[in-house]
Amino acid sequence: MVPSVLDALGVEPPTVIRGVTQSPIQGVSFAHTFNDKNAPSNHHTQYFEMFAHRAIYHDGWRAVCPFPGASFTEAKAFFGELTLTEDKLRELDAKGWELYNLIDDPAETNNLADASRPKLIEMIALWYVEAGKYNVLPLDSRGTARFADERPQLSKPRKVYTYYPGTQVVPENVAVKVLNRAHIFAAEVEIPKGGAEGVLVCHGSGAGGYSLFVKDNKLHYAHNYVGAQEFGVESIDRVPEGKSTLRYQFEPTGKPDLAKGKGVPGRAQLYINDKLVGEADFPFTIPLLIGLGGGFCVGRNAGSSVSQLYRPPFTFTGTIFKVTADVSGQMLQDAEEEQKASAKAAVSRQ
Repeated sequence: MVPSVLDALGVEPPTVIRGVTQSPIQGVSFAHTFNDKNAPSNHHTQYFEMFAHRAIYHDGWRAVCPFPGASFTEAKAFFGELTLTEDKLRELDAKGWELYNLIDDPAETNNLADASRPKLIEMIALWYVEAGKYNVLPLDSRGTARFADERPQLSKPRKVYTYYPGTQVVPENVAVKVLNRAHIFAAEVEIPKGGAEGVLVCHGSGAGGYSLFVKDNKLHYAHNYVGAQEFGVESIDRVPEGKSTLRYQFEPTGKPDLAKGKGVPGRAQLYINDKLVGEADFPFTIPLLIGLGGGFCVGRNAGSSVSQLYRPPFTFTGTIFKVTADVSGQMLQDAEEEQKASAKAAVSRQ
């Protein structure tokens, strides 16, 4: 898209921006077809690669090399579980490629790998040329575990984040990271006479995420596990009118099982003005990434609904002064010590 837009505008992409040399834009313009539907394509070659699954298209031919095999079942492997070793790569290059003539066989039903061996070897070599050109190598077959790799960030991670009402959608890579760790959300709010409802904190979408909200004068927390299941907890007390601190805290009770796509299990608790008003045990949580299609928001659910209990944007109708997100674990430890001290004092009085 970018090469086509620049071509249509007659704009040359800059080679340097703010003193930083820019990488060449990858891709081929198709602007020459805008006024000529019969114009031939200038896009002759296209490589593909994802989790070590490879393919290459060139002038009507396509070669494909599935990994770890024709299917995970036949390879007796789980997605991301099989490591691509040098020996396995050599085996795949020798026996794993398929070849199709898309002009005669657009549905790719006739594998010509054996009948057109010279063409297949040419296509495999071309894949490696393209892979080297576009930094595809070395191949990484780890699957979902790749999402856990650290990536460059605009800012250093913190233990405490403060968000204010009107916060726009905060992208995943710079929002507070709560997965697989103890965390707390504390919202300082004011509830008008007659009550209020709506989202206090929300991150994600219908494809996965979490939401802290008020509905029917009760405090709720919903954890949407990758769009497949929803775990929740509801307060037994009503949210009072006036100023309050509404808090959710989560403490892991086990370890994640990333191979099976499950994050840590844990205990979810709701507090209204430091009083425990609801708790539940979640058997597992989102393992690695919050669902696509919605970032972190305060006061509303910006994307598709994280929870089935409301319809977005479900904007909060009271007043939010600020929301504190704490991932230090310190507040959980302090609360536990306070509970122990309170219990000890009660015993001593008896």
